[in-house]
Amino acid sequence: MRVVPRMERGECFNAGVIVYCRAHSYVAARTHLDEAKLLALDPGADVAGVRAALRGVEGVCSGGTEAGQAAGDDPGRRFRWLIAPRSTVVQPGPVHTGLTADPAAEVERLLDLLVR
Repeated sequence: MRVVPRMERGECFNAGVIVYCRAHSYVAARTHLDEAKLLALDPGADVAGVRAALRGVEGVCSGGTEAGQAAGDDPGRRFRWLIAPRSTVVQPGPVHTGLTADPAAEVERLLDLLVR
């Protein structure tokens, strides 16, 4: 996931990752908001709103009541909903493919590698 504080400038930074593994019926998101970076790009940014949007992504991935309307959807459908293009401050980034035997560990590894 990426944050685009000011659409007209096109600047963005990574704020989360989503891992989907069909073989394990697994989808999870981990997020980390660098508040200083957000405010450097847009001093008037709605930090609480961006945090809420990122928490919402994690909630959709986890399913249950946190997923809202997507609660009854299977992991693949929730993943596809999250990666759909949108013109908001919190957006999906490009989708990359890969292989892993441990998707839960992979989501943490990617968060450390790409976001933190």
